[in-house]
Amino acid sequence: MAADPARPIDRNPPEVEAAFEAAPPEMVAEIIDGVLHLHSRPVPRHGRVAFRLGRALGPFDDDPRGWVLLPEPELHLGPKPDKLAPDLAGWRVERMPAFPEEPAISLAPDWVCEVLSPSTERVDRGGKMRIYRRERVGHLWLLNPATQTLEVYRNDGTWWVLLETYEGDARVRAEPFDAVELDLARLWA
Repeated sequence: MAADPARPIDRNPPEVEAAFEAAPPEMVAEIIDGVLHLHSRPVPRHGRVAFRLGRALGPFDDDPRGWVLLPEPELHLGPKPDKLAPDLAGWRVERMPAFPEEPAISLAPDWVCEVLSPSTERVDRGGKMRIYRRERVGHLWLLNPATQTLEVYRNDGTWWVLLETYEGDARVRAEPFDAVELDLARLWA
């Protein structure tokens, strides 16, 4: 379908794109709703929680019929596009049978996990959740090392539905990875 020549193409402002490209390597750059967001790379505790969760979900990534799980992928989603860097993301193999050759991925994940920190929580719960919902990401996990909580959401097509909030050292089976029991105490250790 050809674009309507009378309608301007909605893109991120050139100065925002230029600032995104020029972001220093010690910063995480994201464009959300046409606005550049820069924040420091995660502290080691944050990174370790994400790493341990990825390792715990390894059986899904090792199964050739399962999932493709990636840490910190660069996602380009939507028409502008929004440029996001979730802590972890996963695609069902049938939706991503081969890795893209480009560094940025434009195929919306089936699952995303954001590890919350004081500097990113507002954006993670705000603009990023709206974009993930718009792009029909099926499941979203918000993991908070400070409060030792895991919030599990499912996209019902219109809204995020909070399925459960798990706390502390609980052992959980959480969608979409409920075939494996996760020991939350191992994440926080």
